[in-house]
This record gives sequence, structure tokens and C-alpha cells, in this order.
Amino acid sequence: MEPEHRALLREHRLQLSAQLLVSDTIIPFLYQENVLTRTQVEEIESLATSRQKTLKLLDILPNCGPRAFHAFLQSLEDFRWIRDQLLLDLQERAGQESRDSWNFPHSRLQRVPSDQELSRLASRLGAEWESVLLDLGLSVETLFRCRADHSLSAHGAVLAGLVQWRRCGGKGATFQRLIQSLKKADVHPSVLGEVLT
Repeated sequence: MEPEHRALLREHRLQLSAQLLVSDTIIPFLYQENVLTRTQVEEIESLATSRQKTLKLLDILPNCGPRAFHAFLQSLEDFRWIRDQLLLDLQERAGQESRDSWNFPHSRLQRVPSDQELSRLASRLGAEWESVLLDLGLSVETLFRCRADHSLSAHGAVLAGLVQWRRCGGKGATFQRLIQSLKKADVHPSVLGEVLT
């Protein structure tokens, strides 16, 4: 599922959970279209209330592949007003936000990453993490100290380095700056895309 689709479902989560009845048509349709597995359907149907079922579906849906959002929209045949609202909001978003070459909204790129976002990035960076941190301006000594302090955890070492970069960089330690270093290290855009969702 595309990041903007995930964000849209997250923003409308409470409205969707209050208005949708997923058991009658939505879940069977998504199962028929191979978006949901049998296990996922059983997990959703085992919940007591319609609101719980809808919330569970909204938890599962973002991880169901690239077709999930469009299949979900198709399943809203009995809830056209909701589908129309989602499509309208999606169109407004597309018109409002300019994006960089990696297709990330500029508004997000000017933000300083949170601890949680840095932790997600640390868990997704591979062997290129040292190159990224050096390009971000960390010294070899700082890099060595991160490795030594977290010798049993690569994630811990990467996270310590990223936190150190953010602390030293202040307001300049933005996602935009991070993208520059990730590009130089030939890191695939999907690594940061998973962090920004």
C-alpha cells in the first residue's frame, strides 16, 4: 500500500470504525479478491463488535500489498459516501503537496525525525549505515564509540549514531538531509518510505 493511502486510512480511522459494517460485504469482497487471507478473515470475525472488526481490518489492510487500497475502495459499494470522501481527500492531497525526487512530500522532509522514526530507520539500514553516518557528519571517533558502546547490537549502534547526528544537527537534522546521505550510500528509497509511513 502506498504511503499516502496508509496515511489516509489512519486519518479517517475513527470515522471509518464508527460508520462501516465490515462483516456483511467488505470482508467477503476483500477475501474474494485475495487481499485478505483466511486466517486474517477469521481473526477479524472473531471480534465481538463491528467497531473492533473495522479497527482490526484497518490494522491489517496496510500490510496486504499494493492492491489493498483500491480493492478496499471497491468493497465500499454499500458505503459510497465514505468512498467518495476518501477519494476527494486523496485528490486534495495530491494537489497540495509537492514531492521530491524520491516521491516524499516536502512538508515531511523539512521535519526533524523522532526517536521512533530513527529507530525504524536504524532497523532497516544494512551494511551501509557507517557510510550514511559519516556523510551526515559524524566523526570516525564517534562512529567507533557507537560501535563499541553497542558491540552486541547493530541496531543499537546505528540508532546511537542517528541520535547523535540529530542532537548535533539541531533543526538542520531533517529528513531532507537524511535523504541526501542515503542517496550517496545508494540506499533504496523504500527504506525511508517505510520510516515515513
